[in-house]
Amino acid sequence: MKTAAAAAAFAVLAESAFAAGGSGYVEDYDFSFEGPFGKYDQQQLQRGLLVYQEVCAACHGLRYVPIRTLGDAGGPGLGSGAIKAFAANFDVYDEELEDFRAATPVDNFPVNDSVGAPDLSLMTKARAGFSGPEGTGLTQLFRGVGGSEYMASLLTHYTGEEKEEAGTTLYGNETYSGGWISMAPPLEDGLVEYPDGSDNSVEAMAIDVAAFLTWAAEPKMTARKQMGFVSVLLLVVLSVLLYLTNKRLWAPLKPRHGE
Repeated sequence: MKTAAAAAAFAVLAESAFAAGGSGYVEDYDFSFEGPFGKYDQQQLQRGLLVYQEVCAACHGLRYVPIRTLGDAGGPGLGSGAIKAFAANFDVYDEELEDFRAATPVDNFPVNDSVGAPDLSLMTKARAGFSGPEGTGLTQLFRGVGGSEYMASLLTHYTGEEKEEAGTTLYGNETYSGGWISMAPPLEDGLVEYPDGSDNSVEAMAIDVAAFLTWAAEPKMTARKQMGFVSVLLLVVLSVLLYLTNKRLWAPLKPRHGE
C-alpha cells in the first residue's frame, strides 16, 4: 500500500512539475492569435489537430475538450461529417454500458492514462507567462501568456543528449526545467503529411500543435477579445458623454471669465 501511495504521489508531483513550466529557454514564436486583435488561424488549427491525432494522442489526452467544439466558429471549423468520422477514431468508456464504445461528437476527447503522461487540455494555460512590467499586463497583452511558445519550444529544443537515471532514459531539452525530460523527441521532419502540402518540418509541426493546444485551452479567446474591444469602446464613449454632460450642468454655476 505504501509503495502504491508513493507512486501515486510521485505521479502527481511529476505532472505538477510538467504543468508548472520552468526557467528554461522559451523562444518567442509569432502566433496569429497574439495581440489585442489576434485570432486563430483555422488552417493552422486543423494542421495542429492532425499532429495531435497522429503523434500526441498516443500518450496525452484532452479530457476537458468536447469533440463537437471542433466545428465551432473560431476553431478548426470541421464539418459535421468530419467531426463524426473523427470521433469514431476513439473509444470512450460508457458507465451505463459498463464497457467501451465508439466515441460520438457529444463526447469529450478520451482520457489517456496509459503511460502516466499529463493531460494537455489546459496545458498551455499552465505555462509560466513572459515577464513584463510589474502589474501592467502589457507584455501578456501583446505577446501572449507564453504557454504556446513554451509548448513549441519544448518540442523543438531537444539537444540530442541522453542519459539514464534510476532505470529511466532522460533526454536533454533546453526548455524543460532542469534540462532533462523523460519524453523522447516526438517529432521529426516529415513525420506528419499535411493534405494542403504545408511545411511539415519539426518547427512547423510544433508551432501548429501548440496553436491547437492553445485553442483547446481557450476556445473562446477570439470572442473574448472582441467583447473586450467593444467594452472599452463603450467606456470611452460613455466617458466623453459624462464629461460633456458634467460640463453643461455646471456651466451656469461657474463664473465666466472677466466677471
